[in-house]
Amino acid sequence: MGRWLTLGIFALALAWALPAFAGESYKLQVGGLSCPFCAYGIEKKLSSLEGVVAVDVDLASGAVLVTMKDHASLDEATATRAVQAAGFTLKRFEPADDAASGG
Repeated sequence: MGRWLTLGIFALALAWALPAFAGESYKLQVGGLSCPFCAYGIEKKLSSLEGVVAVDVDLASGAVLVTMKDHASLDEATATRAVQAAGFTLKRFEPADDAASGG
């Protein structure tokens, strides 16, 4: 029973700590996303960039949320090259916090 309690505490601590490993997030508005294959292609290209820990694609809106490792960042030129390499157009690039606040 003690082992399960230890594992449970470890799992809880890990779940609590995971957000600390994520840094800045960026919202990209991408033109041309229309199907799951498109989402996979853009996700693959952006995920290959140094420092990227997560890529979430919303096909309906064409929005792509890119989350970076702690202390890592993404610049618009790098995002533009990755999006173009995947065969799409970057329409807008902004920090996710600014996007959420409308600013």
